[in-house]
Amino acid sequence: MARNERTGDGEAGVTETKRKTVGRPAGSGKGSGGHSQSLVRGLNILEGLAAAPLGLALSDIAQIVGLAPSTTHRLLQALHKQGFITQDTELGLWKIGVKTFQIGNTFLEARDFVATARPYLRRLTEETGESANLGIRDDGMAVFLAQSESPQMMRMITPLGSRAPMHASGVGKALLAWLPDKDIERILQARGLPRVTDNTIDTPARLRQGLAEIRRQGYACDREEHAVGLHCVAASIHDEQGSPLAAISVSGPVARISESRLAELGGLVSRAAREITEQLGGRLPEAAEYTA
Repeated sequence: MARNERTGDGEAGVTETKRKTVGRPAGSGKGSGGHSQSLVRGLNILEGLAAAPLGLALSDIAQIVGLAPSTTHRLLQALHKQGFITQDTELGLWKIGVKTFQIGNTFLEARDFVATARPYLRRLTEETGESANLGIRDDGMAVFLAQSESPQMMRMITPLGSRAPMHASGVGKALLAWLPDKDIERILQARGLPRVTDNTIDTPARLRQGLAEIRRQGYACDREEHAVGLHCVAASIHDEQGSPLAAISVSGPVARISESRLAELGGLVSRAAREITEQLGGRLPEAAEYTA
């Protein structure tokens, strides 16, 4: 997840005689409401396109929503007319449009911690020269909502809305460390501990040992666990209950963020996380001992 940039490749479309519809069944007859049925299908299309930043072909989208290509094309045209999606005329691929981004950005601005964190992300970039990120937990994954990009030519770039396994990312581990045991168990049962690189933590015992260390030192480290050649340091922002609300991180190439520099960056990131927590009226967990 860097530039070193990682991007997902759209899967080839598969022709099927019958397809299973994604999302809520639309139902049939007047009682189900034709407009509601179209709305659900349109939202399913937007959801599918949001997961494919490089775009999708008509056949791929038809497979995702479980509709015939002709029906899918009519829905795409309607979304395109309203500005929710765009089409690369050269490649024929459909992508998320500006209006969808604007709606999503409204959600981000409505969550006060995102707006509050942005100046701190910029400060971290100024202090470290590296990219700073903010992420949350969603459905057992770390999701990135904001970033301050490094001015360096070789820098870490995280597409907003992208996801990473919690056990294999700095932001994810910083959030995991302050969750109740039952929530950690639920995530492990649902997501497991898949290896992303040779350095990824892949056993519950190692993960729990690492989470205990995060609680002791106040920040998490990702040592090439999500992407080879990248190091990351992250710390959690807490709400008024002391629960992890979000996490911020600093990430960059190993050549600039060496092992000897992790503690220094950990102090800067944990200080920023503490200041954001205080500004939001949050409460640090009693066991936290942040390095200032």
